[in-house]
Amino acid sequence: MLLPEFMTIGLTYDLRQQYLKEGFTEEETAEFDKEDTIIAIEEAIQHLGHRTVRIGHIRQLTQRLAMGERWDLVFNICEGLFGIGREAQVPALLDAYQIPYTFSDPMVLSLTLHKAMTKRVVRDAGIQTPDFFLVEKPGDVRKVPLSFPLFVKPNAEGTGKGIDAASKVDDFAGLEKTCRWLLPKYKQGLIVESYLPGREFTVGITGTGEASISLGVMEIIFNKHAEAHGYSYLNKEDYEKRVSYRIIKDDLANLCSEVALTAWRTLTCRDAGRVDLRLDPLGNPGFIEVNPLAGLNPVHSDLPILCRLQDIPYSELIHRILASALKRIA
Repeated sequence: MLLPEFMTIGLTYDLRQQYLKEGFTEEETAEFDKEDTIIAIEEAIQHLGHRTVRIGHIRQLTQRLAMGERWDLVFNICEGLFGIGREAQVPALLDAYQIPYTFSDPMVLSLTLHKAMTKRVVRDAGIQTPDFFLVEKPGDVRKVPLSFPLFVKPNAEGTGKGIDAASKVDDFAGLEKTCRWLLPKYKQGLIVESYLPGREFTVGITGTGEASISLGVMEIIFNKHAEAHGYSYLNKEDYEKRVSYRIIKDDLANLCSEVALTAWRTLTCRDAGRVDLRLDPLGNPGFIEVNPLAGLNPVHSDLPILCRLQDIPYSELIHRILASALKRIA
């Protein structure tokens, strides 16, 4: 799709350094973007012939809307800070002002941040996902009806937050210890699911609905320096020492792409993102989670890494995102 010759595109984002200056911790701001991400997106959009305007986070967006400022489109990567609907707040505000934007709508972003609800939806669509149970208080631990080993993580976090070597538990004592540590730390429910022991993949996707396509399937390989059992916060933060990546192109890759696209379309995700999968003991891919607001750092984020391994330039990724979003207003 050819984009209009000239648009004014606003950029909404949460700048990590700004929140660190306000006293938030490194982990609390782990999902937020660094300056080089904003520069990269800005330059890619300008290279396509458009004018960019930096807006910033939701409070800055609110102020500028109240002052009467408007844009042809908003390129939104705000993750938000508070509440289960934090990723949906900027899109909801833009909907109220009838300003089009990139990526998924408020319903999708609220749903997919809640891992357990997301798994209920994809399971209802016939997509294989590990059995799970939502632990919301310490007393719920004894109610978990699943067989060990299990995997435990916060229900509504990203960037591997709350995942470490203790996330895989092999008995009730380990489950209780991990839950009693995570519940007060993250102040949210924990998703406890049957542990999948196989290889781990992420599938890159661009497009919306039937127009969505798989960009490729990237295997995440943990080396001897990695925290065991999962794509943890530390493994993601220090990926160059702990993790390596490779594109797979075989029958398994085709199956992973099929599962990922089915989940993407079922959840009505838009424009671009990733679906994470892991193999069960029989080698079948199980849905782990979807990221409809995937990181876009050109060097460190998984989706651009996957594109780079597939010889897709960063500017082309941004072009595809914009082209997908503009189909909704064409």
